[in-house]
Amino acid sequence: MALPRSDDKTRRVGGRGMDEGGNEAFATGDAEPFDGTGRRPITLADVAREARVGESTVSRVLRSHGSFSEKTRARVEAAVARLGYVPNRIAGTLASTGSRLIGIVIPSLTNIVFPDLLRGATAALEQEGFQSVIAVTDYDQDREEAVVGSLLSWRPAGLIVTGLEHNPGTRRRLAASGVRVAELLDTDGPGLDIVVGYSNRAAGEASARHLVGRGYRRIGYIGHDLTKDRRAAKRYAGFRDALRETGMGPAGEERVASPSSVEAGRQGLAALLERVPDLDAAYFSNDDMALGGYFHCLAHGIAVPGRLALFGYNGLDVGRLMPQPLATIRTPRVEAGATAARLLCTGSPATVVDLGFELIEGATA
Repeated sequence: MALPRSDDKTRRVGGRGMDEGGNEAFATGDAEPFDGTGRRPITLADVAREARVGESTVSRVLRSHGSFSEKTRARVEAAVARLGYVPNRIAGTLASTGSRLIGIVIPSLTNIVFPDLLRGATAALEQEGFQSVIAVTDYDQDREEAVVGSLLSWRPAGLIVTGLEHNPGTRRRLAASGVRVAELLDTDGPGLDIVVGYSNRAAGEASARHLVGRGYRRIGYIGHDLTKDRRAAKRYAGFRDALRETGMGPAGEERVASPSSVEAGRQGLAALLERVPDLDAAYFSNDDMALGGYFHCLAHGIAVPGRLALFGYNGLDVGRLMPQPLATIRTPRVEAGATAARLLCTGSPATVVDLGFELIEGATA
């Protein structure tokens, strides 16, 4: 949903007093509680009302400068957390009133998927006269919350983030900021504002149906940590459920503890074949891991696809350039980044743009 805005004013009904530390404070009942739902950007004044202290006290606490009691600090910090308030780092500077900054938050730079997304987004932003600032989370939602707070403190014109799942604290900060948000690479679930991507679940389903349609019946899965990569988890769920519709399930699974990589794919397939040697197909969480599986087959004389079929996800150039082009799902990553950037820059209303995906039959399955 969009981040709504309102000109509603909080109603004052009382005067000021002093808190226990001698700081200026609002008397109990001074104002109706501000609910922090994003009707407008949360301000320092809102925090002061919520904490029942003066704005100067809130400022001192947030800057850790000047006198205030520990009880007052705790009260202010609790109000900040409840409202999702982010300090304005550019207040009082000579920055223009209209920000031309767009923050981009991605989970990784080691997977080519995200540099592709950045390529599309930054090219579109440059065309529109905006500048990007990039942060990487390493698939850590707590880190995402921290970097989102840091970017919001510079009052950007908008934020581009990856996926639809975020910590409650991240969602509160995004809603309270009033900043436009674009969530990328997933359409399986409700969004905050602008959503651009495709259904990961449908991609998993399409992969399973393709393999079953080719006659494979002993299909294994090799992937990485699904608790961190929620989009991979949705693909796996779609893959598993589509197999079950045909009366089957995964013949075996191997989930590596390390991040997804070529090496992880090679090791994962080796481990799975040791436990389930009669597999006739392997479905990988992405092309990087599928490439590693292909290297394992080359090293051990396993005929692809005669003895073992391989199927990936993302449609990376390296898969297309393999001696046997990889069977995979191609995703529009560059287009997703560019589309999201244009929608943010042009003030689009809240929307969901499903760009779809393409199944590449390749030569490995």
